Amino acid sequence: MAAAKGPVAVGSAIPSSIAPEEPKVVAPEEENGEMADIQDKEVSMEGLCSIGAYDQWTPLSVSGQLPKPRYKHGAAVVQQKMYVFGGNHNGRYLGDIQVLDFKTFSWSKLEAKSQAGPSESAGEVPFSACAGHSVIQWGNKILCLAGHTREPAESLSVKEFDPQTCTWSTLRTYGRSPSSRGGQSVTLVGETLVVFGGEGHGRSLLNDLHILDLESMTWDEFETTGTPPSPRSEHAAACFAERYLLIFGGGSHSTCFSDLHLLDTQTMEWSRPKQQGVTPEPRAGHAGVTIGEYWFITGGGNSRKGVSVTLVLNMSTYEWSVLTDLEAHAPPTSEGSSLVMYTINGENFLVSFGGYSGRYSNQAYALKASLKPSVPSQQIDEAESNGFAPLSVAENSSRKVIFEIEELKDVKSLRLKQELADVENRNAELTEELHLVRDKLSIEQTRASQLENEVSEIQQRLQKMDILEKEFESLRSELDSTVSEEAASSGNQLHRSRSRGFWRWNG
Repeated sequence: MAAAKGPVAVGSAIPSSIAPEEPKVVAPEEENGEMADIQDKEVSMEGLCSIGAYDQWTPLSVSGQLPKPRYKHGAAVVQQKMYVFGGNHNGRYLGDIQVLDFKTFSWSKLEAKSQAGPSESAGEVPFSACAGHSVIQWGNKILCLAGHTREPAESLSVKEFDPQTCTWSTLRTYGRSPSSRGGQSVTLVGETLVVFGGEGHGRSLLNDLHILDLESMTWDEFETTGTPPSPRSEHAAACFAERYLLIFGGGSHSTCFSDLHLLDTQTMEWSRPKQQGVTPEPRAGHAGVTIGEYWFITGGGNSRKGVSVTLVLNMSTYEWSVLTDLEAHAPPTSEGSSLVMYTINGENFLVSFGGYSGRYSNQAYALKASLKPSVPSQQIDEAESNGFAPLSVAENSSRKVIFEIEELKDVKSLRLKQELADVENRNAELTEELHLVRDKLSIEQTRASQLENEVSEIQQRLQKMDILEKEFESLRSELDSTVSEEAASSGNQLHRSRSRGFWRWNG
């Protein structure tokens, strides 16, 4: 895969020298009889900076018309605003765009325009109501891929939303596009999008892998080695070190998973890292976001219950830990919620919205993360807007060199750990194979012992038959002898009888 020009994480703020246009906002109106209640909230209108405690989910106090409750929607952050696209409410697909401004902490609804693409007629709106789609920030624009719709297409298309002009367009791609699907994962790896799995037509579960080069807009389907994850949907995926794709959890039609898979996008080899720390519960419909080497996982559920804990995976050591726990039906524990990351004043905030946990939610929650990445990401916070002077060129250059050295160390360490994990996995496979061989040998030994017992029984029966045969021959001889004697005696008596008779009549 092509080397990355620089990481662009989902949910980060991207600096721009040009201030974006304010999109057209639909005036607030009553929807489901819900208006924002800004009283008795834990967070004031000062916004995220007013959150003092670390690693605790806090409901956000917002103004404006609350969006319709939903789940399986998509969300991304561009220039201090969180954009929410579509979703599902009571089985109905939604096609609206809702925006939460992190400066004013107010909701608004956008009225998007459409720009005719190469295969579209003027006035055609490329974004239709959908759920289970993937939303990816790409520079100052947002890409939307796949998803379930009322009238599914044969192949997957790539839509682009420009927040500056509030315009949708369909991007022309080349190569063989993946089949349409929902519940897939789409991960930004360098300057490529990696699409994995999902649920296709006829509820068929998929585990295929497709890669879109964002420079040439060309689709490729790579051959991989190793054992890929089983077919699934509603899983989570993340990128580490601009090279490794991680897949966690998800579900089939009958079960949920808690497995972790890793794909090296340079060698295209799948492997199963050895997980450490706490053991994650099986789940599907969870959300994830990365900060440096840390992967935060929230929400989801399985056939028994929803998952209430927020987990963190250190992607360099594959060690799981619990960040915080919540009540069972709190919105950040919901299935199908969205999770983005926003950085301000050097602090990283996770922002969760919506989801389903027995009822549909339209609440936003935030968590200030205490974990700081050892390799700082390329995300830029709002320092200038808050009166902080930027670093000098020399300081930036020095930091860049230090970061590159640290990143090389981390990559080398990750390679060694991965090689060790591969050796351990191979050892485990060989041990398991040895156990299987031993089990088979034990079974064969048991069968051999049973055969020996059967042969012994047959031999005893044969011996008994020989004895019986000899006894039978002896009895037969005695019988033949007795019959002969009786026959001889009978012959003599007959002769005497005949003699007496003859003389009696002729004497």
